[in-house]
Amino acid sequence: MKRLREFGIMAATPVLALQATPALAHSAKSLSLGFVGGFVHPLSGPDHLLAMISVGLWGAFLGRPLIYLLPVIFPTVMAFGGVLGMAQVPFPPVEIGIAVSVIVLGGAIMLRWSAPVWLAAIIVGIFGLFHGYAHGLELPSMANPVSFSLGFVLATGLLHVLGIVIGLLRERPGGERALRAMGGVIALAGVWYLYAALVPVA
Repeated sequence: MKRLREFGIMAATPVLALQATPALAHSAKSLSLGFVGGFVHPLSGPDHLLAMISVGLWGAFLGRPLIYLLPVIFPTVMAFGGVLGMAQVPFPPVEIGIAVSVIVLGGAIMLRWSAPVWLAAIIVGIFGLFHGYAHGLELPSMANPVSFSLGFVLATGLLHVLGIVIGLLRERPGGERALRAMGGVIALAGVWYLYAALVPVA
């Protein structure tokens, strides 16, 4: 019964995310609040939130050194992507890239994919670029982009840590099965985001 309750809690977030809108629907109001707005911003976009938690969760599955490396690589490369977004450097469709990141990361968890260190680092780095670029496009319109960026990076790091903590449930009876099921639901959420990006609502 306890395990079922744990699984229900873990599965609730991605299930609800299936009904949410993609990252472009982020609240413009939060963008004007500096550090607080930056901290809240990742939480207002469920596609970003799922990807960031998945980075920590996949790292927990992969173990050392990636359990430490992935949560460092993602925000570092994300910051570079933010600079590219601010400069409006030509870039592939961002929403599609973000949706694919949710699909791939969720699928990697579901399949318990033990990717080599170099490949996992590249995958997470590429996805970090897309997530950073999306937010970099919004930064120039804010009153305090530096404070916002600090808040956003801190929230991102905490979401990675949350993913790692959830991943530790793998050691409990039935935990790995529940986490892999959670990865499957996250991947399904990514499919919905990809559909929304490819077929915009009129």
